[in-house]
Amino acid sequence: MLTVFVRTAFLFAVIIVVMRLMGKRQIGQLQPAELVVTILLSEVAAAPMVDKDIPLVYSLTALMLLTGFELLLSFLALKNAKIRTVLQGNSVVLIRNGEIDYEQSKKLRYTLDDILEALRQKDVFDISEVEFAVAETNGSLSVYLKPQYRTPTTADLKCIPRDNGIPCTLIADGEILPDGLRESGISQRKVDQFLQSKKKTPQEILLLTVDGEGKFVAFGKDGKQC
Repeated sequence: MLTVFVRTAFLFAVIIVVMRLMGKRQIGQLQPAELVVTILLSEVAAAPMVDKDIPLVYSLTALMLLTGFELLLSFLALKNAKIRTVLQGNSVVLIRNGEIDYEQSKKLRYTLDDILEALRQKDVFDISEVEFAVAETNGSLSVYLKPQYRTPTTADLKCIPRDNGIPCTLIADGEILPDGLRESGISQRKVDQFLQSKKKTPQEILLLTVDGEGKFVAFGKDGKQC
């Protein structure tokens, strides 16, 4: 039992390192080659966890080889467009100028139900509102609406709001974050003064943020805004 525990913990740590080397991707964003490597990694790592007869070095060798292949393919794809096309494919326009390209959808084996479902996931329930729809290489659908159905931007309305920047987290779950203080340029003294004005201690704060204008937003441990 101890052997299984040690092997599992060790392989778990190795898989985390391997996935970090491969980069940050959600499952739905994986390219075909990346998905294959991910599946193989799970299979290779799972076998020696429960079968003590499989030498651990065999599993580690396979894991390192798979990781190396993935990193090599990623490097080649960055350097060569033809290799990138072979590994990832190309984006395909399924709806062009409001018209469904039936031939392209057949090539991708996209049924009409698939298109409608993908549009609903983009909050588009009327296909007549779509000007362009592009099937991306990771299987997702990008949608570009007709002008009359697009949400107007502040530029369209000629009303540009102030840019307060990205709020920085100063306190999370009762703990003051030095990185947040450094990034925001807010001193510990200002944080203390704000907390005193709210009659709170850092330990009573669930979340405290500050934006580029110096505006504090705080939530107590009860979930209510202070």
